[in-house]
Amino acid sequence: MEDSPREASSADGTWEQPLQRIQAEEDAVGDIDWDISVDSTTVRAHHRAAGARNAPPPLKRVSAQTVRTARIWADLIDLLAEVVREVKHSAARVAASPPSFT
Repeated sequence: MEDSPREASSADGTWEQPLQRIQAEEDAVGDIDWDISVDSTTVRAHHRAAGARNAPPPLKRVSAQTVRTARIWADLIDLLAEVVREVKHSAARVAASPPSFT
């Protein structure tokens, strides 16, 4: 039985790739504020965190269907990035236009 795209993405970075791409594009135009503050008194690891696995899970043999699925996901990621850019441009045009009353 084939893994669903959601299950396969934990090992191959399918969700990490679009996140990094969108972050890089947004950071390039200065739309990400990277300043954060973390107070160590409120961020604690679970008491079982010491036994966490350090190595990623072993890679499985890649089938032709998995390759096709990865291509579909890559195309969807490209479309998502384009939609994000279009929405941002549209929002910027609306914000820059004078208010209209009907």
